[in-house]
Amino acid sequence: MERAGGTAVLTDPALPSGSDRIWQALRQLDPQGRHDTVINLQGDLPGVDPGNLHDVLRPLADPGTDIATLVAPVRDQAEAMASSVVKVACTFGPDAQVARALYFSRLPIPWGDGPLWHHIGIYAYRRPALARFVGLPESGLEKREKLEQLRALEAGMTMGCARIATAPFGVDTPADLERARAMLGAAA
Repeated sequence: MERAGGTAVLTDPALPSGSDRIWQALRQLDPQGRHDTVINLQGDLPGVDPGNLHDVLRPLADPGTDIATLVAPVRDQAEAMASSVVKVACTFGPDAQVARALYFSRLPIPWGDGPLWHHIGIYAYRRPALARFVGLPESGLEKREKLEQLRALEAGMTMGCARIATAPFGVDTPADLERARAMLGAAA
């Protein structure tokens, strides 16, 4: 991180989510509040396209959106059924590239015919929304599904989803970790 010009911040490992850790780091790095938008890119997406960091900002063009994230079409039945792949219920209009998130689950949702959407764990927060989010207690659905974004939805926050063509490679299982090591080793 530091070799690339960034600043590494060690956060409290007891914090319940990546967004809680981002808030702690933001308060250390920007206590004056100069930055009004924060992108949470976690380390489990080594294959992320840098352009996705611009894509995740698209839903924030709507001033009523608190938090933005990315989705891509689920490719096949194995991906749909994998509990390591988080799915999001959202409905895109005929040429729309942004939709509102209604629910997230490890199960294939919604049921029935139609596209399924693979949630990509990159978030863009308006700073006040992030402050509100971390002030909320962990929610029942968040604990049950082990998905932090449900805390926001249960509290009535609005999440927008930007559609991208394909999900970046993510590390969600031990097999994914081995694949990432091989991929990153080959790139070095």
